[in-house]
Amino acid sequence: MPKVLISDKMDPRAAEIFRERGVEVDEITGKTKDELIAMIGTYDGLAIRSSTKVTKEVLEAATNLKVVGRAGIGVDNVDIPAASAKGVVVMNTPFGNSITTAEHAVALMFALARQLPEADASTQAGKWEKNRFMGVELTSKTLGLIGAGNIGSIVADRALGLRMKVIAYDPFLTPERAMEIGVEKVELDELLRRADFITLHTPLTEQTRNILSAENLAKTRKGVRIVNCARGGLVDEAAVKIGLDSGHIAGAALDVFVEEPAKASPLFGTPGFVSTPHLGASTTEAQVNVAIQVAEQMADFLVSGGVTNALNMPSLSAEEAPRLKPYMTLADRLGGLVGQLTTGAITRVSVHTEGTAAELNAKPITAAVLAGFLRSQVATVNMVNAPLIAKDRGLEVREVRTAREGEYHTLLRVSVRTTDGERSVAGTLFGEAARLVEIFDVKVEADLAGPMLYIVNEDAPGFIGRLGTALGEAGVNIGTFHLGRRAAGGEAVVLLSVDTPVDEALLTRVRALPGVRTAKALTF
Repeated sequence: MPKVLISDKMDPRAAEIFRERGVEVDEITGKTKDELIAMIGTYDGLAIRSSTKVTKEVLEAATNLKVVGRAGIGVDNVDIPAASAKGVVVMNTPFGNSITTAEHAVALMFALARQLPEADASTQAGKWEKNRFMGVELTSKTLGLIGAGNIGSIVADRALGLRMKVIAYDPFLTPERAMEIGVEKVELDELLRRADFITLHTPLTEQTRNILSAENLAKTRKGVRIVNCARGGLVDEAAVKIGLDSGHIAGAALDVFVEEPAKASPLFGTPGFVSTPHLGASTTEAQVNVAIQVAEQMADFLVSGGVTNALNMPSLSAEEAPRLKPYMTLADRLGGLVGQLTTGAITRVSVHTEGTAAELNAKPITAAVLAGFLRSQVATVNMVNAPLIAKDRGLEVREVRTAREGEYHTLLRVSVRTTDGERSVAGTLFGEAARLVEIFDVKVEADLAGPMLYIVNEDAPGFIGRLGTALGEAGVNIGTFHLGRRAAGGEAVVLLSVDTPVDEALLTRVRALPGVRTAKALTF
């Protein structure tokens, strides 16, 4: 039974879902890094919020870990490259708190427009400064979105309901999607020049860090109001203070800071500044939603192989997983076969799906091919880290689809380009059983399972008898025997499944048999 640790406080429904799905779960929160390192080794999954830091050291101690699930969007507290290198899937729940975060951004826009925090403090202090707090309407103002993904599009929808004009800067926003959500797509400089309000809805990356820098803030129109409920570090806080003090910026509201908890900031106490302590996702509904989603996603992965909202491997729904499972087994074994048999420096791996296979999600199939291919070189490789390892080694990876059926209703071909030329193997499914149908241009039908012996020999009478004698005298029992050849009297291929692995002494004897050109032990 898979075992999961919930290391941050989470709605009780998460633990209930794990248990309902057949996953053992422990709820142990508030542990230090060293305490987490000491206990993490027995768990298959780790469910977290923002408090737990999943560092490289934690991952190294997590010898059984398969998945980290973040209940929420941000994964700044997870070392994703280290997780990928370890073959650990990292998931988040990008939709569970989207409405909550979008509503918080809109609320902060209202707070800035009508100076609500200052007006509240003044009134509760016994003052009645009605003329001091002259606000502005949102209606007819231009809202500039930096980031128009899930949360940004919800903010756009709410802003359009307020009769605002919405423009958006997002390199990934297509013209069709911009039209669908009712925004005008613009470049960043134009957004800065035109927007009355700017809200940020983008992750923190090297490209987005300080996207509202001192230089860019200087490009904004006088009287701009800025809201950030996304990630600390997107806005230069010191530059915003200068803008507020000078009057160029009319107001700024931050729910997130470079350093959190934010005990100090150059902005604290500045007139026109509103702050909240990272409350973007802090509603009862959002907390329940993200807890339910992370538990469902992790349980799907651990129980059925479904991959949803993963940040370091292709998604694979729980419904897709059963259909893809036999193909991924076939892909892994074909990759393993070509990886064990190919000599020479390999520069490219191509994965060609044909017929029914071409209709499927190709990314998991390719990842399985790469995992099988690299397993003879990297002991800890799996579908998560295989694409990363292949990239690090300079391997070019290609995917080819052919919708028409050929000789088989479904076919998967794995080809590699080496310094010795192009070589390929191909396989199909008989029911759900993986079957090899071609190896290096030789037609052959063989199962790929357990220890095997691969031989290339001259097609001549008496060879099979001599081979059988050698195996029998070594005490190796043959499970299945498969033959293929290019032409009568030419080069032949023998694939044997055997009950016990073939040792080097037996390989040496087989290689010495008359007519043998190649002999190699295989493992699947």
